Amino acid sequence: MNTATEVLQSSQPHVNGERLWQSLMELAQLGATVKGGVCRLALTDLDRQARDLFVRWCEEAGCTVTVDGVGNIFARRPGRNASLPPVMTGSHIDTQPTGGKFDGCFGVLAGVEVLRTLNDLGIQTEAPLEVVVWTNEEGSRFAPCMMGSGVFAEKFTLEETLAKRDAEGISVGEALNAIGYAGPRAVSGHAVGAYFEAHIEQGPILEDQGKTIGVVLGALGQKWFDLTLKGVEAHAGPTPMHLRKDALVGAAAVVAAVNRVALEHQPHACGTVGCLQAYPGSRNVIPGEVRMTLDFRHLEPERLDSMIEAVRGVIEATCAKHGLSFELTPTADFPPLYFDQGCVEAVRGAAAGLGLSHMDIVSGAGHDAIFLAELGPAGMIFVPCEGGISHNEIENAAPADLAAGCAVLLRAMLAASVALAQGKQAA
Repeated sequence: MNTATEVLQSSQPHVNGERLWQSLMELAQLGATVKGGVCRLALTDLDRQARDLFVRWCEEAGCTVTVDGVGNIFARRPGRNASLPPVMTGSHIDTQPTGGKFDGCFGVLAGVEVLRTLNDLGIQTEAPLEVVVWTNEEGSRFAPCMMGSGVFAEKFTLEETLAKRDAEGISVGEALNAIGYAGPRAVSGHAVGAYFEAHIEQGPILEDQGKTIGVVLGALGQKWFDLTLKGVEAHAGPTPMHLRKDALVGAAAVVAAVNRVALEHQPHACGTVGCLQAYPGSRNVIPGEVRMTLDFRHLEPERLDSMIEAVRGVIEATCAKHGLSFELTPTADFPPLYFDQGCVEAVRGAAAGLGLSHMDIVSGAGHDAIFLAELGPAGMIFVPCEGGISHNEIENAAPADLAAGCAVLLRAMLAASVALAQGKQAA
């Protein structure tokens, strides 16, 4: 077996599922938690250790590794035709504070397994292949999320991004220098022949439908806001109810509105208040200020805007009723996205060729592929996760499903490389 065409015509998965699983488990030891999850925040020393491990594995696979100014890592396997743009894959290895072993990490290590499999088979692709680790996808330490791919796609400037600070006042630039991953490679202007990202679904649909592969058609649009409600702190005993300016009462009305509006805009609508802090935080003081986050998602831009306007109306009415003031600040804006049809068909064809059960699906979460889709043809591959649970220490996925997703990734990347050599766009 020594040509891409033979692999594409075969029904064999070829990838080494046990090797993929062992790599995932080894990576998961860096930041392992007592409950079986992972806490490996972006640009910490644990992140450095994980990055070093990825670099070592890729160099052992014969790749050239480069790092750009925002810390994105690119492992390049040369193709026969160096003038062709690379077929890329990747994801992230930073986690939530109580994260799991597979979110992001599967996409990165599935890419590494593709490289190893091609080496095992003695295949040289027409186009170069690249596996990428994107910096700070989660956004749990530095905002916004999808930071590294956003800079790569010129959605964020490098200067502004390096100046972002975490809760301790440490900037992205300072953190990159501290772990030795402020690289010399330019952060933008790189051609993308095609980009595929393998990922656990992070939802329950595939498991519920008994499907192994999700053929991702696109992603929900997202708009995030920080909301501050300001009232007046006062003693909880002497202050009559009708004379209070209780910011937390106002916040409760907003939380209820976010939930109600999302239910009214089905299908595909989601609304979430993920963070809420009341100040001063004393049991016998009426809260004078509440800071909270608002997260709105929908596949249709008009309905996404409609959700936001409905909640804004509740905020204004609630503040007027309770004597509050408010500040509503946008923090992220990702429009709804449909992936390249050629890449979608490459994923669907790979699943069918391997005899894997599959279905079309829409991503409710943000992924680096959303930004890469603006630079070239892009697509995603989902595999089930147990109970649909992610961003949680009990996040789990079956080794067989992960191997199946990796096998689909291998075939999709090979198909894209062949298509590029034939002068086509992606597949």
